Amino acid sequence: MDREETMVCASMTKDPIDKLLDDAQSGKSLFKNREVLHFTFIPDVILHREDEQKKVTQSLLPLLKKSRPSNLLVYGKPGTGKTLVVKKVLGKIQERVKDNSFPIQLLYANAKEETTLYGLLVKLGRQLGLTSQKELPSTGLSISEVFNRIISVIEKNSLNTVFVIDEIDYLVELVSKSGKDVFYSLTRANERLKKGTLTLIGISNDLTFKERLDPRVLSSLSEEEVIFTNYTVGQINEILEERIKVAFIPDTVDQAALNLCSAMSGQEHGDARRAIDLLRVAGEIAEREQSDTVKEAHIRRASLKMEEDKETTALNSYPLHEKLLILAVMKASGNTTGEIYQSYKNLCKITRQKELTQRRITQMLSEIEMTGLITGKIIHQGMHGRTKKFNLTLNADIVKKAFKEDLALEDLL
Repeated sequence: MDREETMVCASMTKDPIDKLLDDAQSGKSLFKNREVLHFTFIPDVILHREDEQKKVTQSLLPLLKKSRPSNLLVYGKPGTGKTLVVKKVLGKIQERVKDNSFPIQLLYANAKEETTLYGLLVKLGRQLGLTSQKELPSTGLSISEVFNRIISVIEKNSLNTVFVIDEIDYLVELVSKSGKDVFYSLTRANERLKKGTLTLIGISNDLTFKERLDPRVLSSLSEEEVIFTNYTVGQINEILEERIKVAFIPDTVDQAALNLCSAMSGQEHGDARRAIDLLRVAGEIAEREQSDTVKEAHIRRASLKMEEDKETTALNSYPLHEKLLILAVMKASGNTTGEIYQSYKNLCKITRQKELTQRRITQMLSEIEMTGLITGKIIHQGMHGRTKKFNLTLNADIVKKAFKEDLALEDLL
């Protein structure tokens, strides 16, 4: 091929980024309003949660009467509408009282998103107006001092605060790590406040979380309770139908795809949030392929992608030595703790890391096993007693893909 032909071929080869952008601009869009499929979207009507909405509203009615409601605990599995209902009820109450002389301040934090108790309290403090580092530094104070500053703002401004702590069961873990029982302080804050009030609304996915609380905390935290049951397949189907009307262009989601999406989410765990996420990802896959409609195949592929994404996120969240241990299990699959420890030590040598003790590695294996990423099986060896053998539950390619961005591990993959 001469120079002129090479130049012609090069000009005919479209840049892959430009091709994707051109296809997106010229291609047919299936979506009318993607925001409707985002977890933060609050619909005008929350289907199949009439009783729960009434109970939450009745619990918070004292706010309309210019008095403090009882603390409220809201339970239910993930995706059952707990956060959605609480946010909607509080939003409507806030609209009604904004012009009267009873100022309400809503604060929201998700305990699962915070790694420390200090960070959670700072997030709440920022929403109260403690925005400068001088008023509330990001580090350096004691937990009790951070809490005192929050209480001082409430009292100084005579605020009637409602602290909404989502996934409050994770707060138990943050409290146990710090050794500071902020639960007790939160639930008894009104005994200290001469002006203003503090109401706590806890939202939990774990129905057994109360068993881990101090009895003194439990009595004041769960003054009122509302339990959200799982959605049925039929209910999820109706919820998706309503979202499809607003999110998608008419007639772009096959009925079979809708039914499969409802069935996959309803039969497993009754999780409406996962069903909506699944529909959104399937829609994005179908749109990328320039398909005219969302089909069953798109739902199935979206489910596989979401599962893989979840596993990748879980793997990336581990510190370096846990990652090395997961790789050791992968390389010494089906082997005993001792053999895995030897594999781990070899990986430490390659990456120039100081190895941890075998006792600590055994403990870490148990912790990782609890997450489901690895599985252990007790093997009876006759006169030699028993031993435990571990295997990876994930495809090795998923592990390699997740760890490839970690520079410390590049020589191991």
